[in-house]
Amino acid sequence: MSDALAYLAKTRPDAIGPYFQFLKAAGSKLDPKTRNLISVITKVHSQTERGLRQYLTRALREGCSAEEVLDALLMAFPALGLARIVWAVDIILAMDLPAFQPGAMGGGEWHELMPTKGFAVGRTARVECDGRALFVHRAEDGWRVYDSRCPHQATDIPELALEGATLTCPKHAWAFDVQSGKCIAKGQGTLAQWPTKVLRGRLWARW
Repeated sequence: MSDALAYLAKTRPDAIGPYFQFLKAAGSKLDPKTRNLISVITKVHSQTERGLRQYLTRALREGCSAEEVLDALLMAFPALGLARIVWAVDIILAMDLPAFQPGAMGGGEWHELMPTKGFAVGRTARVECDGRALFVHRAEDGWRVYDSRCPHQATDIPELALEGATLTCPKHAWAFDVQSGKCIAKGQGTLAQWPTKVLRGRLWARW
């Protein structure tokens, strides 16, 4: 809620109260993901950065993919116009969310991470490469490389958060299985996972 709306809610509850009740009832038949995605579009239309950041993270938390967000923006082109869409994408890029990284959407560039020799099956380690922190896990069937940021609010997860095969975000205690990247406690969603390849004994990842 903006400062102005918070002020009006306190000083004119008789007028603002019914307005909020109307908004709540108007969206009662929509699932949370769709409702938040619509809110993203309205915040882009009004160019409210704080609201865009708030509802974008809510939409992602409710299961909306980055592709769905971009599709919604592009489908709303007649109402939004190119300038507002570019404004929104600039803010999304500044948020540096894992879901919107090119590697999470089938693009990106390959980065050389580390030698594979001596990295035992079942081991997980946090590494940094080209300005990005990652968790590397070696499974029986191959390698997993995850972005270190929690999909909830993009909190950077430290190495101390790793206990066995469980990675727990220190901010809101979302817990992830490093073997699959899936959230197993508190919230929902998965860690952003980057494509990998091994060349001449070196592990590479694309993001």
